[in-house]
Amino acid sequence: MAKKVRKKDMDNQLLDAIFTVEAEWKQIRSIVSRSIEPTIDGQNSVALAQAKYLYLLREARHRKISAIRFD
Repeated sequence: MAKKVRKKDMDNQLLDAIFTVEAEWKQIRSIVSRSIEPTIDGQNSVALAQAKYLYLLREARHRKISAIRFD
């Protein structure tokens, strides 16, 4: 029983991280897209945030969890 509780807690933490990183990625992307001359650092920040987001999505798929089940 304790193992299921820990897995559920980790799944919830993963979903929270996905939503947080998604919001961060969209915010950075929006700022860089509105910029007159986006810097290389800005573009690198967008790429890094996107990579984090996609990694977390792959991890969620690997763990077979879905945000729809946790609503």
